[in-house]
Amino acid sequence: MDPVPRYKIAIVGAGPAGYFTAQALQNAQSDDLSFSIDMFERLPTMWGLVRSGVAPDHPKIKTVAKVFEKIASEPDFRLFGNVEVGTDLDIEELCPRYDAVVMCTGSSIGKTLGIPGEDLPGSLSAADFVPWYNGHPDYVNVNVPLDGDTAVIIGAGNVAMDCARMLGIEPTELDPTDTASHAHAALHASKIRKVYIAGRRGPEHAAFTAPELRELPKLEHTDVIIENSAVQEANERAQAAGEIDKQLASNLEAWRLIAEKPLEGHDRVMEFRFLSAPKEIKGTDRVEEVIFGINEIKGGKVVDTGETYSIKTNLVITAIGYHALPIKGISYRDGKVENDEGRVLGTNIYTVGWAKRGPSGVIGTNKSDASDVVKLLIEDLGPEPKNGGDISVVIPQAIKVIDQAGWTKINAAEVAAGEALGKPRLKEVDVAKLISLAE
Repeated sequence: MDPVPRYKIAIVGAGPAGYFTAQALQNAQSDDLSFSIDMFERLPTMWGLVRSGVAPDHPKIKTVAKVFEKIASEPDFRLFGNVEVGTDLDIEELCPRYDAVVMCTGSSIGKTLGIPGEDLPGSLSAADFVPWYNGHPDYVNVNVPLDGDTAVIIGAGNVAMDCARMLGIEPTELDPTDTASHAHAALHASKIRKVYIAGRRGPEHAAFTAPELRELPKLEHTDVIIENSAVQEANERAQAAGEIDKQLASNLEAWRLIAEKPLEGHDRVMEFRFLSAPKEIKGTDRVEEVIFGINEIKGGKVVDTGETYSIKTNLVITAIGYHALPIKGISYRDGKVENDEGRVLGTNIYTVGWAKRGPSGVIGTNKSDASDVVKLLIEDLGPEPKNGGDISVVIPQAIKVIDQAGWTKINAAEVAAGEALGKPRLKEVDVAKLISLAE
């Protein structure tokens, strides 16, 4: 009996897209086809946005990590953590050694507004703020000024909502979470009491999901404000535009519930300001004020009325999307890996997740995305697997590779440290210490 052909696949990135790609490959195995999978991650820690992107007060979402660990426990899966493709390893060294290379490197650079004053201290991207409070080693020293009483979040998606909630809730609510220690201390000392969330279009266009919106009236120590008139007008515009789909109807109902909930006079307030387009951030040595243009909607289009208003603040966080950090040897366009439905044409490279499609969808979206791309990858496989040799021989000897056993030790150490404090884990943010925990 002929042996089952075993194809070697490299996955670059140990986040949801990477693990779901590995799962899709494992599920595609049969009596006639099998895979050995090598996953590469530039950090000593795994799970990508599940670890460094999901808000700490949403622990249920992080339980998907149990699925990732099951995927990693399967035979013929190897982990190469603390290895950066494009720096420690060139793409040119990967491709000849694998039948396919799948780029699952996400999008980590925040898009900018392109307005005056955006570079002032106190103006930062959610791409810096979110990993700061989540304990990403590269963002520990981000300067987040919390000495003023007001913060402004610019954006109308779930990332903007997470940023607003982290700043607007009573900090004791973060005590039982895995918020990074440095951020936890800073948020406890924060003087911010008013958080504005500004979107340039109407509530009916906002990309918040209904579950996120429905959580807001349940906040125990924070009043949430949206004007009743803004919700009514959004309903009227949505109805005038035609049939309202199920998701929009759910969102509009959630907005109504927020608008109609009586205010309780809390010290902390979150307020939504729609039809507000940021024009300029003002300040001398730091952010002092944001100027917004007032928009209206005419004929279904957002139109600048020419009127403005301003908000005094020392902290502006922009959450308007992400683009991918370029990696040497990979072609990018519009902030994504240049691809055709996941194929990087002319190569044995593929891409899944935000690196492929941009920052859209939820964590589970990557599962169907991975499944679709793996089908294409299998269609493209040659009749015989490559025998390009083991990648281990070209990883620089100075690199301390974190394998699955090492990551398991890091994970266990963090969980144990957290248990002593009543938290799910206590994240280590120093790379050298993380590497030592793996030994």
